[in-house]
This record gives sequence, C-alpha cells and structure tokens, in this order.
Amino acid sequence: MPSRMIDRKRRIHRLFFGALFLAVPSLSTAEEPPVLPLSTIVLYSSGVGYFQHDGTLTSRAQLDLRFNAGQINDILKSLVVQDFGGGSVSTVTYGSRDPVTRTLGSFAVNLNGNPTLGQILTQVRGEPVEVTAPNPVAGTLLGVEKKTEVLGDGSQRRTIEQEYVNLFTDEGFRSLPLAQIQRIKLGNPALNEELRRALAVLATSHDAQKKTVSMTFDGPGSRRVRVAYLSETPVWKTSYRLVLDDDQAPYLQGWAIVENQTEQDWRNVKLSLVSGRPISFIMDLYQPLYNPRPVVQPELYANLKPQVYGDALDELKPAAPAPRSELRKKERQSEVAGKTAQSFAGARAGAPTDKAMSAEMDIATLEESAGAAAVAQDKGELFEYRLDQPVTLAKHQSALLPIISRTLEGQKVSLYNQAVNAKHPLNGYRLKNTSPLHLMQGPVTVFDGGAYAGDGRIEDLPPGQDRLISYALDLKTEVEPKLEGGTQELVTVSLKKGTMLISRRLVEDRTYLVRNRDQKARTVLIEQPYRADWKLTEPKEPTERTRDLYRFSVAVDPGKSATLRVKETLPVQESIRLVDSGIDQIGYYLQAKEASQKVKDALQRVVQLRSKLDDTKAQRTRLEQRTGEITAEHGRIRDNMQRLAQNSELYGRYVKKLDQQETELEKLRKDIEALKNQEEEQKRELQNYLTNLDIA
Repeated sequence: MPSRMIDRKRRIHRLFFGALFLAVPSLSTAEEPPVLPLSTIVLYSSGVGYFQHDGTLTSRAQLDLRFNAGQINDILKSLVVQDFGGGSVSTVTYGSRDPVTRTLGSFAVNLNGNPTLGQILTQVRGEPVEVTAPNPVAGTLLGVEKKTEVLGDGSQRRTIEQEYVNLFTDEGFRSLPLAQIQRIKLGNPALNEELRRALAVLATSHDAQKKTVSMTFDGPGSRRVRVAYLSETPVWKTSYRLVLDDDQAPYLQGWAIVENQTEQDWRNVKLSLVSGRPISFIMDLYQPLYNPRPVVQPELYANLKPQVYGDALDELKPAAPAPRSELRKKERQSEVAGKTAQSFAGARAGAPTDKAMSAEMDIATLEESAGAAAVAQDKGELFEYRLDQPVTLAKHQSALLPIISRTLEGQKVSLYNQAVNAKHPLNGYRLKNTSPLHLMQGPVTVFDGGAYAGDGRIEDLPPGQDRLISYALDLKTEVEPKLEGGTQELVTVSLKKGTMLISRRLVEDRTYLVRNRDQKARTVLIEQPYRADWKLTEPKEPTERTRDLYRFSVAVDPGKSATLRVKETLPVQESIRLVDSGIDQIGYYLQAKEASQKVKDALQRVVQLRSKLDDTKAQRTRLEQRTGEITAEHGRIRDNMQRLAQNSELYGRYVKKLDQQETELEKLRKDIEALKNQEEEQKRELQNYLTNLDIA
C-alpha cells in the first residue's frame, strides 16, 4: 500500500477517535482529588504491615489509592474504611483482574486485536451516524464494503482494494469511500459511552502492575475519615550491641532494621514495631472465578399442565432475628500496657494492647459508617515498640531505629559441647532480661573490656527470663571427655505365669576433665545430649535441661582442673518362657545375687519338675529307638527267609528269633504307652505350677 494512503488512513483514525471523545461529556477537573496522608504504620515480625491513612473529607467525595497488583489480595482481605462524622461508605471499587481481552470483549464495541476503522464500523451496523466527507451526511450505517479498483494506465496500472461506507439516508442509499471521510459521529449516546469505557480499559492496561482502589464517602459537611489495611512487608529485624565489663553490669543497646519497600514515602508517620507470630496468609480474592456450566440444547415439548404441590408435613418457622448487641454501640478502647523504655534516640517500647490494631480504630464508628460489625480479637502474646518521634523514610530506603538502651544482669560462662568443638568451650554470657521489654531474636555484637569480642545470636527473650550467648572460642580452657559404656547390669528377676521377667540396664559413663589455664576462675557449662529413654543417675539432677540437652555446671579455680562424671542408664527388659528354656539358662539366674530367695526356690522347683519330665522323655525316646531297631531287623529277617527252604535249619532259627522279637515288641509298646501317660502327667504338673507363679 502506498505510504500516502497509509498516512491518510492514520489521519482518518485520529479524526475518528477525536470525534468520539468530543461526543463524550468531559469530567470536571476543577477540584483536586482528595488525599488522605499516611499517618500510622505497624510492622509485624511475621512479614505483614498495618497501614493507616487519616484525613478530612467534605460532602460526597471519592478517594483513590494506588497499589501494586500483588497487594490487592491483602487489601481485599483486610481493608477497613471509617467515616467518623456521621457519613457512610457507599462503595469500594477496584480494577478487574480479568484479562484485557476478556474485558474488552464484554463491551458493545470490541477493540481486541487492534481493529481497523472499517472493522469498528462493521460492529456498529444499524446505528445512526453523521459522516462528513466533506459535506455532512446523516443516516443509518449499513456496513463497510470492500471494492477492487483499477488505477492508472499502462505501466502505472495497479489494482487496489478500497473500503466504502454504506449508509441509508432520507435520500436513499449512499456509498462513500472511507479514505475520503473526514469525520464520523455516532448518534447513540450509550454506544459512545461503551466505546469510551473500552478505551479507558485499554489505557489502564498499559500499567498492569498498578491498580486503583476507589472509596466513595457520602455525608454532610467536613468529616474525619480513616482507611486502613494490611499488606506484605519485609520482616523487621533487630540487632544488639552487648557491652561487658568485669566491674559493671552488662549494657544492651538494641536497634530495629526497617525497610520501606512500598510505593510511597513515609512522612512523619507514627511507627510501631510488633514482635510475635500472628498467623497470616494470602488468599486469591482478586482473580475472578467462573464456574463452568454445561450447555443444554433446547427441546420442544407439548404444553405442560399447571402442577399442584401438597403442603409440607412440618411447618417451618422463620428464625427470629438476633438482638442487636449493645456492645456494638459502645466505643472500645485499649491502652498500651507497660512502661516506656529509656532510649538514646527517643525510642519508646511498650507492651502490646489486648487488641493492638483495634486501639487505632473506632469499632463503633466503623459499624455505623460501613454497616458491618467488627469484633476485636486477642492477637496472642505480642510486644510493641512504639517510637515517640514521627518517622520519615523515603520509599525503597531502609533505616536503623533505636528501640532499647538498658543495663541488665548476667554472668560470664564457658559453654562446652563436644559436637561443637571437642577440645575447647566457647566464651559465653548468661544474659538475664531484667527490663519490662520483650527482646526479639537477632544478632548480638559483643564488646568486652572495651574491645570487640565476637558475634552471637539471641533467641526471643521475654522479661524475667535469661538466655545464653556464645561469641568466641575459649582458648584458655580445655575439656577432655572420656566415655565408658556398653556394659549391662542385672537389676531384678521376677516370675509371672510361666515367664521369667528379667530387668537389666545398659550403662554409659562419661567423665569430663576440665583444665583452666587462665588466671581467673571459670564456670564451665558442659552440654550433653538429653535422651528421654535414658535415666540420669549421676549426678542426680542436671544444672538445667533444655528440650535436647543436659547442662552441668563445673566451677574451676585459676590454673586448676576439675572433673565431672555423668552416668546414664537405659532399662532393658527380657522375658524367658520357663517351659522352653534350658536347664543351664535357668541355673544361671539361680546363682544371680539380684534374684530373691523366693525366686530362686521357685526356679529350683521348676528345675526339679523339668528334670523329671526330661528323664521321662529320654526313657520314652530310648524305647522308641529300640522299637525301631527291632522293626528294621524284622524286615531283614523276612527278606532272608524268602530265599530259604522252610525245612532248613537256618529258616527255623529265623522263626524262633522273630518270635522272641515279637514278644519284646509287645512289652516295649506297653512300656512306651506307660511313659507317655507319665509324661503327660508330669507336663500337667509343670504347667499348673508355672501358671500359678507370681513372684516379684
């Protein structure tokens, strides 16, 4: 297409869209939009922040706040809007998250796919229009037609495709070349509005990461209003400086590390820092949800007769409305508990309120203005550091804010754990929080005697509790551990219904030799793993125990050594069925000094009964073996007799021998049967005796 033709089409597009916007009433810009400055921020150590805007609005006003698209889910979950002057919050609107193509497709004029002017006009067929080409022509749009035309002669001859706008006017049909049309005006105001809104959607889609949340306040006169919400924020952190001196109490200085990663500057805001672990999560409330539905084809039926339905058997009565709570008419106030902490830069720390956020909200006014009931809830064990002075922090900047400056209590110790260092303990300090402040976990830089001594970490430390901090290797103290273990000790032997119950214990014996090569006395805390199934027997109790460790305190004089012995036992249970055990095994426990005399007497009786039974079994076995031998001999003799003459001398000898063996077999069978009966009787005697045994 020639460049002149393209430029002409571009001019036509600009004229068309300019005409469309001229046809739409412009918005008034005489007044600046209202602004609510950010006044209060509460940052939680769980990674969320509470942001509060306060200001004054007059009459009916719309407040717009811009957020990143990633914040919208938190805004929808937590937004609180209040009007304190008797007004109300009528609507809160925000940009849809539907894809732009889906949103544009919902308008009467679909601007998806960058349609040409001819394609747009095709979508508004049947609408009244006014066309200037160059004279004004009014009519109804029939459509856009493409015609092929031949231009030029000879070598300059070429074929082009031209678009014509077809109109139905009072004078009849008109067909106008689109390239010659200078202006097109839609006569339908509703269609103009639809097109304007579609263009506005296109404009906002250029910055997909920003969304506007609009709140409309309606009420008489000038009123104080508030907007508050939660949003994801970087976790605020703490770091400490611990100054140690042999002659003075330890001094602790604490700083909070705060980062402003929002899209706005913090100017003179009231900042509070809350430690704790409130539950917080993200739920996708911003994404529109569409439930797929089946497509059902219509069917033709004969006319249906009116249906008659019988009454229900049980009459359902509507539930009475719940009475309006008087609490919803009262103002709820909460005070910050605890005293302010002395701070070297004007910081103040106080205990959390029972309802930390509701202290900044008037719940009664919230209900009256927004029409929703809100109930403050206990947020758990939180602690709040509230800075006395307003804070100013530019966006995408960070700051160190002082939160604590205190003299506390503590004691120097050395901490030995074989798994950490097998030879030397660590220099440590037992820090006791004698302040009313909750110290949140964080790194600790330790200074000792005016010099840097090392770095450590501290876990959350509530008031009145203490924590151990290690910060360097103690090269002046050496610990040598020795382990003697694996031995078993017999503890008790008992008898219960034919079973011998044996209790043993596995013994592990550790010895720690501690050498102090310093000119100062040392207190060494030796750590050893705690095992719930092992029992500590020496010493009787540890100095202290954690979830996973024993700690034993050892005092060592300057230049001296000390020894700590730690003995643990593990109970081991064993059971032996006396009816199946060997006589030698039972005899071992007859000699054990741990077995009582009653147990030994009972075992001796068991040995006697078992011996009688075993003798009977042995006799029966010998007779059964003899029976087997005779039976085998019978077979051999009969085989030989088949090869002999019956009148031979040897044949006669075999007959005589068979007769003797038959007589012996009869006797053996009688004796075996008698022994079996005797054996059964002895078994019953043994079983009855064992069943009645109950000796500890």
